[in-house]
Amino acid sequence: MKPAAKNGSAKSEPGKPRLTTSAMIASIAGEGQRTKPAPFGHALVELAKQDASIVGMTADLGKYTDLHLFAQAFPDRHYQMGMAEQLLFGAASGLASEGFTPFATTYAVFASRRAYDFIHQTIAEEDRNVKIACALPGLTSGYGPSHQATEDLALFRAMPNMVVIDPCDAHEIEQVVPAMARHKGPVYMRLLRGQVPLVLDEYGYEFELGKAKLLRDGYEVLFISSGIMTMRALEAAKALEQDRIDVGVLHVPTIKPLDTVAILEACAKPGRLVVVAENHTVNGGLGEAVAGLLMREGVHPAFRMVGLPDEFLAAGALPTLHDRYGISTDALCNRVKGWLK
Repeated sequence: MKPAAKNGSAKSEPGKPRLTTSAMIASIAGEGQRTKPAPFGHALVELAKQDASIVGMTADLGKYTDLHLFAQAFPDRHYQMGMAEQLLFGAASGLASEGFTPFATTYAVFASRRAYDFIHQTIAEEDRNVKIACALPGLTSGYGPSHQATEDLALFRAMPNMVVIDPCDAHEIEQVVPAMARHKGPVYMRLLRGQVPLVLDEYGYEFELGKAKLLRDGYEVLFISSGIMTMRALEAAKALEQDRIDVGVLHVPTIKPLDTVAILEACAKPGRLVVVAENHTVNGGLGEAVAGLLMREGVHPAFRMVGLPDEFLAAGALPTLHDRYGISTDALCNRVKGWLK
């Protein structure tokens, strides 16, 4: 990645717009893409109007996880725990033991790395009804390894009793929030905040906990994807049509429990390349979960994985980093065309 200029702007290639340092925290939405503001915060407020057991909790990050909307609507049900993530999750467990339904928010790095043992011991082992919603998952921040939760899915997949969800867009997040509340037990959700893209409403999509959904079918390539990579996979599928490459997309928002039936059925169709795409390290996430399932069940399609490399990632503008680490739409298209040669 090219170094930033002295004025804080990243140098750009000829013909490309100049990226400022604000692109390190820019929305993941593309230029002109439809978005919806703070879908998690708005959905939680609507849910709390119907369910008095719901409380909102955060560790000094209400504004940056969209929980500030809940705090404004229900100040007596909002708990600001300060910069103490271990305390946040310990207190959430205690409230759950008294019959409340806590939604605890922070950055994904702080839940998966700093407070992991507290979640493991006080929430998961006790099977407490705590809902964990964490912003900046994977490579959705340009501020380097301290803020990039590239291994959170691997960590929470390994935790007994924990449901793990990686939603794609605003439309799905609005449906995931009440589904989390209906599930009795701990849930970890990767949170997209701020101006979140709208994609899945165009496909008549409805979220079901533990279910994968085929958004489009294709006979040459099948993307199996979660989170923002489903958005990228759909974009790539449309772009690859120009090269007469027929691409399907299977969206897998629930990483655990995995929809093994839908994945096996989709991968059993002969003659097409299966590509798992995720905004997560290639170690321990959706790709390895799917690969392990296919090996155990004796289903052997041509198989590739697209994910973040096993390294500490650079800081910089998100569009530049997505290109560099292979999770942009253009990068997906180029990889698929190379694999099909």
